[in-house]
Amino acid sequence: MTAAVTAGTPRRGGRRHRLLPAWLLGLIGLAGLVGVVELVPRAGLVDERYLPPFSAMISALAEQAGTGEFWQALLETLRGWAIGLSIALAAGVVAGIGIGMVPLVRAATNSTVEFLRPIPSVALIPLAVLLFGTDMRSTLLLVVYAAFWQVLVQVLYGVRDVDPVARQTARSYRFRPATQVLRVVWPTALPYVMTGFRLGAAVALILEITGELIIGSPGLGRQIAVAQSSGAVAAMYALVIVVGLIGVAVNAIARAAERRTLRWHPSVRTEVTG
Repeated sequence: MTAAVTAGTPRRGGRRHRLLPAWLLGLIGLAGLVGVVELVPRAGLVDERYLPPFSAMISALAEQAGTGEFWQALLETLRGWAIGLSIALAAGVVAGIGIGMVPLVRAATNSTVEFLRPIPSVALIPLAVLLFGTDMRSTLLLVVYAAFWQVLVQVLYGVRDVDPVARQTARSYRFRPATQVLRVVWPTALPYVMTGFRLGAAVALILEITGELIIGSPGLGRQIAVAQSSGAVAAMYALVIVVGLIGVAVNAIARAAERRTLRWHPSVRTEVTG
């Protein structure tokens, strides 16, 4: 007796039949969200003073885009994010390889890492303000601190994952430490580094906006706080939309960089061909 084929039955090659591509389904979902935000306040379900229609947000965004202040704030946010992420990435890679390659150092620093890593970056805001005031460096401190741990932990995992046989072979051939890092440790740790970069990029953006909101350092976060305090609700939501779009772009760039850098890695080859 032949079983009936249902819509969810895997087709030839183990793939499920999909009527619409993933990107189109994503656009449909986004259009549905936009429609809800537009209709809910117009139907009186939510006061427009707290949630204006989406069309009002877009109109406010167009007004913002016509001012130099908006673009200056956008550049300040992107600059702080890029500088903080770069510092955290470099420090995390160097510290992770340095700690991970020496078992004694790793054992000695393990408790310190586990103690400092869970501390929320926002808890450092009083210290940052005390040291730097409302300068960009205050927010930069939060960004570096938060993103550093994302990178460091991943690099430590990567160094630990190095094949012991390969490591012992390098030592038996008396490779210099720098050669061991380049030829043995780095190829294994690179996928973990890219994962740390992707996670750190998102965390860095979150802390950049948070620091600007709370500390008042230059950037989109401060513009959001100013719009909220002045009652410009539509402009506030417009700036939030911009921050969301930056987050999407950051994630897309990080994933593209990961795929390009790790095009030789089995996981990336499977993702591309799957």
